[in-house]
Amino acid sequence: MIRPCFLVVDQEHSGSISTRKLVIETAKFNVITAYTGAEAIQTLNKFPAIDAVVLDASIRDLPCSDVVKQLKQIQPLMAIIVVGTLGHDFCTGADQYLETFDPAKLLKVLQKLDPEKTAMVLEQEKRLSDSEG
Repeated sequence: MIRPCFLVVDQEHSGSISTRKLVIETAKFNVITAYTGAEAIQTLNKFPAIDAVVLDASIRDLPCSDVVKQLKQIQPLMAIIVVGTLGHDFCTGADQYLETFDPAKLLKVLQKLDPEKTAMVLEQEKRLSDSEG
């Protein structure tokens, strides 16, 4: 089974890792993290088999819409989910926009991208749980 892999573009904070990365990995998906728009573009060039991108709308190095545009040039069919806050400028070109970081909502969006792979991940988790219990 090949698990879905997501590129998470999140602001870097000293002494911590991305909360979004932890949430997605807890759901048993693979995650590659970038901390700037430029790094996201370089990462996607290096690892083009990404299933989707989760992009923080407030990244600082490049305008969010420019990052989306450049990522879509590399992988035109790849979904890009932008996470922003209420009142933040809309990031054009994204496939989906979440106005809040609610982990359950984000996971629901990611799971709907490839229901077949998601079902396999959930089934594997159930088998592991049953064998341990």
